[in-house]
Amino acid sequence: MEINIGINETNRKAIAEGLSKLLADSYILFLKTHNYHWNVTGPMFQTLHTMFETQYTELFTAVDEIAERIRALGEKAPGSFQTFQQLSQITEETGSPSAEEMIENLVLGQEAVAKTAREISKIADEASDEPTLDLLTQRMQIHEKNAWMLRSLIAH
Repeated sequence: MEINIGINETNRKAIAEGLSKLLADSYILFLKTHNYHWNVTGPMFQTLHTMFETQYTELFTAVDEIAERIRALGEKAPGSFQTFQQLSQITEETGSPSAEEMIENLVLGQEAVAKTAREISKIADEASDEPTLDLLTQRMQIHEKNAWMLRSLIAH
């Protein structure tokens, strides 16, 4: 059945493509944050263990919301780790970083997701896609705040 929500097919596909990158970035960041939650050590263990749990739990909810928006636009949401790796600018963690390196890596990841959301917002704005704009605004606020909170833990 044809989709008739006031956004033409070209724009719907472009927005969904951007959201697929956001989904991939968010999923890889979720995985990395969960990994760090399990493996963090050192004097900031309790603080970081709890902070990482809060962040990966929020990301887990976010990936569902992003995927559902892709589906509402009439496109298939990517759902394989291989596809996420291809679409994401964030790399998975394969090493054993220190607590401070974990924080630095997550700052970069949070900032990357915020930048991806900001890029998509331009396309969504041109298409008058307010539901996507609302989702993207929320994602940018959360990721920018998370990056700030993580940065505040690093001694300068």
